[in-house]
Amino acid sequence: MDTIVKFYQTGTFTVGNRLLEPAQRTVQANTRRTNSLNSGHRACQGCGEALGARYAIDAAMNATQGQLIAANATGCLEVFSTPYPETSWQIPWIHSLFGNTASVATGIAAAMRVKGRDDVRVVAQGGDGGTTDIGFGCLSGMFERNDDVLYICYDNEAYMNTGVQRSSATPAAARTATTPAVGEQPGNVFGQGKNVPLIAMAHGIPYVATASVCDLRDLEYKVEKAMGFRGARYLHVHVPCPLGWGCDTGDTSKVARLAAESGLFPIFEAEYGEITGRRAIRKPVPVDDYLKAQSRFAHLFKG
Repeated sequence: MDTIVKFYQTGTFTVGNRLLEPAQRTVQANTRRTNSLNSGHRACQGCGEALGARYAIDAAMNATQGQLIAANATGCLEVFSTPYPETSWQIPWIHSLFGNTASVATGIAAAMRVKGRDDVRVVAQGGDGGTTDIGFGCLSGMFERNDDVLYICYDNEAYMNTGVQRSSATPAAARTATTPAVGEQPGNVFGQGKNVPLIAMAHGIPYVATASVCDLRDLEYKVEKAMGFRGARYLHVHVPCPLGWGCDTGDTSKVARLAAESGLFPIFEAEYGEITGRRAIRKPVPVDDYLKAQSRFAHLFKG
């Protein structure tokens, strides 16, 4: 009798289109887990985005009692978590185009409303490239219409998935593939870029906040608080990229903390366009401490 071939099922225990027998599966595949983003994905070692996304979506799932759908822009998070035909996501998850994540999430929210499923909440996710550049128009439209979506931007300050090119979130003087450390003004040009949290506040939406992977409890708190609002909400999360920033893979949280404690990445929250809270810097650290921890700023300290 021929062996019945079970066709592909989503999960970390698949190979091609065959479902492995229990004895052939990895230890991870046989381990009961509760994370929304499971281990076994292909993120780089020390990836701040993987860390931030896991805590953020777990918090959203907790706040909604598991009634959550996520839309995800093309980018690092999508690429490392869903290498076809596998996925690390344990929630209903939709891959959108690079620039239309906010619109796709809006459509999902509208469909749930028509079906009478107001209990199902929607989160959109994207990197800084898909948020501040390619998807900026769709995002502004979502804000203007006050669509019932929480948009989370995981900001690693460049297009890391395609080779570390500059985005509108790349800091001044940073070296990238498109802003080399040459000439009289090496690195990224000063005075350019967008401050999307402030732009979101200008739309007057119910909730805007910034967060960092240096304080995961604060990140969880802000996600859960955001899910308590109806309408458009925006969360901007600072997520170091060791590969693109040139920092040690074990220093992800340390570098993120230096960004916050030097004041280069302010952490705050706002409601309906007004700031309602901010993270106080008890012991400010020199900006140089943050910059020197990354090779993308090494040219600033030569000579």
